[in-house]
Amino acid sequence: MILYSYDHCPYCVKARMIFGLKSVPFELKTLLNDDEQTPIQLIGKKMLPILVRDDGIAMGESLDIISYIDNLVEYGSPRVLESRQDHRLMNWLQDVRAYHYALAMPRWVRLGLEEFATASAVEYFTIKKEQSIGLFSENLKNTPKLIEQANQHLLELEEMVIGAPFFWGNELTLDDFHVFSSLRCLTAAAGVQFPVKIDQYINRLSSLCGVPLHWSLAFE
Repeated sequence: MILYSYDHCPYCVKARMIFGLKSVPFELKTLLNDDEQTPIQLIGKKMLPILVRDDGIAMGESLDIISYIDNLVEYGSPRVLESRQDHRLMNWLQDVRAYHYALAMPRWVRLGLEEFATASAVEYFTIKKEQSIGLFSENLKNTPKLIEQANQHLLELEEMVIGAPFFWGNELTLDDFHVFSSLRCLTAAAGVQFPVKIDQYINRLSSLCGVPLHWSLAFE
């Protein structure tokens, strides 16, 4: 199986996680961000992740990929349970959008990620994303305020997480995919302070799923 992905993309992260958690062999292919032709040829539109299955069928949508891999009978536990629909966590995941892309997007293009290996790929991403979050340069200037917002918000998550080994304890749920992919965005910003339980959780899950964090590349 081949998974077409971007390193930075939280939706791609969700799809990558299931392979590591279930020990499913796969080939990871990172596309340049301005490569429109490959995904359009595979699924008819420019979006990732895309899984090309062993039967040759190409499928998109991270949650569909998670479900497909989770239901392969030759790969057993842990099985992915449905989200608990916990209102506190759902609100947290909604509120994180107020700052995590503003912190992460201007940094992703500077981390040396494979999808941004060319100037045209950086320009493509920058032009597109500045339409949603504003100029990258202005967001970088706003870093102290965004960092403060992130640090306060993470304290709220610290009160919810059980995190041994998964968010709710021993049961792997879709909530783990949503939380981990959101938290990983924040590892691109060196000033974000992860509380103890969140720090342990994200590092443990990174190891379990084989998706590295960006702390070694991060800058303030």
